[in-house]
Amino acid sequence: MNLGKFSCQSVFLVCLTVYTLVISSGCSDNSDSPSLSQGPSAYLSEELTGVNPPFIGAAVPASLQEFGYVEHEYVASGNATSYRPATPLTEDGRWTFEPEDTAPYRTRILVRRPENPADFSGTVLVEWINVSGGVDANPEYVAIEEELTRQGHTWVGVSAQIIGVEGGPVAVLAPGAEAGGAGKGLKKIDPERYGTLEHPGDGYSFDIFTQVARALKEGGPAMEFMDPQQLIAIGESQSAMALVTYYNGVQPLAGVFDGFFIHSRASFSLPLAAPGDYADIARGFGTLPTIIRTDLNVPVLNQQAENDVIGVLNSIIVRQPDSDTFRLWEVAGTAHADARQLGANADNLDCGLPINDGPQHFVAKGALSSLDKWVRTGELPPVAPRLELLSTNPPKFRRDADGIVLGGIRTPPVDVPVDVLSGVPGPNPDIICILLGSTTPLSTERLAELYTSRDDYVQRYASATEAVIASGFVLERDREALQAVSDPSKVPN
Repeated sequence: MNLGKFSCQSVFLVCLTVYTLVISSGCSDNSDSPSLSQGPSAYLSEELTGVNPPFIGAAVPASLQEFGYVEHEYVASGNATSYRPATPLTEDGRWTFEPEDTAPYRTRILVRRPENPADFSGTVLVEWINVSGGVDANPEYVAIEEELTRQGHTWVGVSAQIIGVEGGPVAVLAPGAEAGGAGKGLKKIDPERYGTLEHPGDGYSFDIFTQVARALKEGGPAMEFMDPQQLIAIGESQSAMALVTYYNGVQPLAGVFDGFFIHSRASFSLPLAAPGDYADIARGFGTLPTIIRTDLNVPVLNQQAENDVIGVLNSIIVRQPDSDTFRLWEVAGTAHADARQLGANADNLDCGLPINDGPQHFVAKGALSSLDKWVRTGELPPVAPRLELLSTNPPKFRRDADGIVLGGIRTPPVDVPVDVLSGVPGPNPDIICILLGSTTPLSTERLAELYTSRDDYVQRYASATEAVIASGFVLERDREALQAVSDPSKVPN
């Protein structure tokens, strides 16, 4: 163990030299620079154990045994670098970071992999664990579990931020969150299991994420000595904002990841934090908007919910064209978070209207599949239409007579509705309700106007299912599950 730590520290000095050479050369495209992926790796050989299972703040538990998966948890330790901008940050995202300070860290990773290593696909999905609720949570895993397990991918959740480990402010208070340890951090939630962890602050999070990725790429005990072929960084909400910062400033230096799935970003990115501090997303509102830089050769698929685009996250102002390395998928009738993410907790929340119950996760699984194929083969994902706007200032969405947004990626419950699925929230002004959108049942009279019979509804829903699968935004293997979302019982006969 001491030898492993000493090696990490030694290689770290080499990494600083590599970083300096890269910065001085002005290199921003890692296609011809394989040496960029070299540098210090996290030490991952110490497995965490305890009376309690690994902690993750998820309302929807993982179904690992059902899918033939196992879960292990490891300490990730080493010495991490913080960064500072070498030049002023710009809206085009073409940032130059340089190393600043170093500090030791001791955090944790959660690994979910096929029980039989022979079933491993070669793809590792590395999720930047989300801390907006004051605890480590894995919203992206919840969205894509079925697809990653069907394909045999390995998922690794990284406790990259200080709030998850040491505790701190709660940005979004979800139902039951206080009882679940919101704001306490892993060390207080389960001292026996996590008491030895130490996080030096969010300024070091980006290099911690890099060092974990390097260690995973090397195989080793945490990977059951499997041989990863590609690493894809994934993150939702605050974690998506972190990945924007990472892609724009750190990916050109580290060159570790082969693709990025950025889900529900804001117009701004996660700010760099001072030593010992947390990255305050509240301070991010109103700061520099930034697109995802366009001069790297690493694919990015950015999925946005309806109320990510026009709403508190305001990603409309950083809309950018598709390219050979970038795809933007805006999904109609969806919300930043929804009933699927909240699970049983959705019933404990009074937002004045039922929260959004749109099937965004079907598109997320399609996005993962497209991105994995893009990374493996170079085959580009389909181009998605944008959500449609009125010619107003500030911008507003075009909507149909029922209030359903027009344009974007459209799923059958949106185009063949029995409810109005929307990013528009109910009247409760709490921030969590603002993020959760709404589901408003259509009246019996309106349903009678829309459909001549239940059979008419069923046939139109099946046609819409066929269309979205043919477009490439939903997977054929999810046809049955998407069809099961239909509800002909609401349509009058």
